Amino acid sequence: MKDLLRTEHLSRADVELLLATAADFAKNPLRSNTALSNKSVAIYMTKPSTRTRLASETAVAHLGGTPIFIRGDELQLGRGETIADTARIISGYCDALLIRTFAQADVDELGAHATIPVINGLTDDDHPTQLLADWVTIRENFGEDVKGRKFVYLGDGNNMTHAWLIMGAIMGAHVVAATPDGKWAPDPTVVAKAKEIAAMSGATVEVTNDPEAAAKGASVLYTDVWMSMGDPEAERAEKTKALTPFAITENLMKLTEKDSIFMHCLPAHRGEEVEASVIDGPKSVIWREAYHRRTTIQALFYHLTRGELKGN
Repeated sequence: MKDLLRTEHLSRADVELLLATAADFAKNPLRSNTALSNKSVAIYMTKPSTRTRLASETAVAHLGGTPIFIRGDELQLGRGETIADTARIISGYCDALLIRTFAQADVDELGAHATIPVINGLTDDDHPTQLLADWVTIRENFGEDVKGRKFVYLGDGNNMTHAWLIMGAIMGAHVVAATPDGKWAPDPTVVAKAKEIAAMSGATVEVTNDPEAAAKGASVLYTDVWMSMGDPEAERAEKTKALTPFAITENLMKLTEKDSIFMHCLPAHRGEEVEASVIDGPKSVIWREAYHRRTTIQALFYHLTRGELKGN
């Protein structure tokens, strides 16, 4: 496995390896501080970023490498150079590439033409690096045995919903997506893929329009902002109205298990998708979750550059 382009490309063994290594890096960030010595890593972002950028640059530095940050307007892509040509050029200079952009097809094309590992740092369709951070956090709170636990995402059926369902299926978990019907529901093809993986892993994949039923007995309630980058502003009022019943409130948290936690990929809008008393309350693990963006991206750079992920 040369690249991590989509969450679904990971095998259970890959995820287990990455989570174990990330946990080690959490304890000792400089454990492998010569792994990328005299090597450079390109970090190309056409979307603004806080966590992914900081996580990526510090991850490369902790491995002894040099991160090279590139904004979307700083490459010749903007003047018509093809993605394939850009992939070949970056491959000649750098030892790995992490990209955060809009179209999944652009990431897939970069992976197809680059000779170095390419990591999807976020697209409109998927967010694999976030889910690795989420699962390190889940493991820290609940251990490896997730039998009998339910992990619930509530809100917009976006890239986070897709990655949540796919990763949960890979991990053999009971994962739920509670979203509105219609255009803010998750992509049916992604749901079908998650259920296909679940049939092999023993996972349970559930999609519902009932937030209270979803929250009842859950170990995790997870959400994301309602208006993602690139969403048309003209849809804000309509989308907010549709998503308001899926906001995570104190009352919704009361339906969960006693040891439940609240998770959010951030940034967050208090008073919209989550009440301030929840995100800033005792069940919230958002800061530890955000910290693990670095540990998991560090694990990805470490294992992909060594050719140690097998894929499925």
